[in-house]
Amino acid sequence: MARSTNARRPATLASLAAELGVSRTTVSNAYNRPDQLSPELRKRVLETARRLGYPGPDPVARSLRTRKAGAVGLLLTENLSYAFRDPGAVGFLEGLALACEDAGQGLTLIPASPEREDVAAVHRAGVDGFVVYSVPEDDPHLAAVLERPVPVVVCDQPRLDNLDWVGPDDRKAIKAVADHLIGLGHRRIGVLCMRLARGRNDGPATVQRQANASFHVQKARLTALAEEFSEAGVDWTTVPVVERFDHTLDSGASAAAQALEIDPEITALVCTSDILALGALREAGNRGLRVPEDLTITGFDGIPDAERAGLTTVRQPWLEKGRAAGRLLLETSEPSRPRHIQLETQLITGSTSGPPRSGEEFWFGP
Repeated sequence: MARSTNARRPATLASLAAELGVSRTTVSNAYNRPDQLSPELRKRVLETARRLGYPGPDPVARSLRTRKAGAVGLLLTENLSYAFRDPGAVGFLEGLALACEDAGQGLTLIPASPEREDVAAVHRAGVDGFVVYSVPEDDPHLAAVLERPVPVVVCDQPRLDNLDWVGPDDRKAIKAVADHLIGLGHRRIGVLCMRLARGRNDGPATVQRQANASFHVQKARLTALAEEFSEAGVDWTTVPVVERFDHTLDSGASAAAQALEIDPEITALVCTSDILALGALREAGNRGLRVPEDLTITGFDGIPDAERAGLTTVRQPWLEKGRAAGRLLLETSEPSRPRHIQLETQLITGSTSGPPRSGEEFWFGP
């Protein structure tokens, strides 16, 4: 049986206005400027629109007219699932979402794989500004963002003089960890760090690679550790620094195993994130090593799982970081110069750090 060709077409703004006997501006105001109508008139417009099947003003056409998308873009150079899996990213995302809610704005996630250079998602994103979350200085997606004539706020990295920025003092924060370990007597250490550059490297990071790192946060933390331990008499060139490209518990466990293979006499593992540190704790347990009696482990971030595990770490305010980034971007005033918001951190001394074992003590496990 042939389908009927007499199906009713959806109403348009013009046909709805004609049905109501009002202007098209009145219909538009019912959706976009309700304060311009009486409650009774707006109710009549919306009820008639529902009855006739009018879907409301075309948001694409409206954005073309107003040149406003009504949304903030979050550039995250990770796979999309990272924003909902990584505890730090989740806290940051919540804070940014709260700032958007306060301003009546939407939030668009613009994920970009760290191993791809396709920047099309940045070019086609319908947003009024970007929050750039922790990318390397040479990232092509960042370059694409900076080509757009919209406001930009960078969170964590890179720290550029001409852009608004929000983040902690990474050097100061990690120095507190170093001073804590040095005070306990540790001199034989290993370091587990997150990726230093866009090119994948799952293994030891040479001193040259550390110095050339394009991820400013990791570079700052490693540089500060090197300075503090060098002042304490440690030859930094002998310290195993093991890098992992993926930020997972498995990465932390395998990096800890590799560091301990390079130098079995390590008494402390300094991790530049809690995720890596929690993985290292798992590896220590698998090896039968007591923490902190046989091996001290420290992290950085202060995520809930780390605090539940009693990890010695640096707590940073993830939610406030996201909220501050959103507020900077959404402020209507034009700043005369870039604004930098430096967030406070706190060293949390947990149960995973203690004095190094003495030379007479034996390792437990393999």
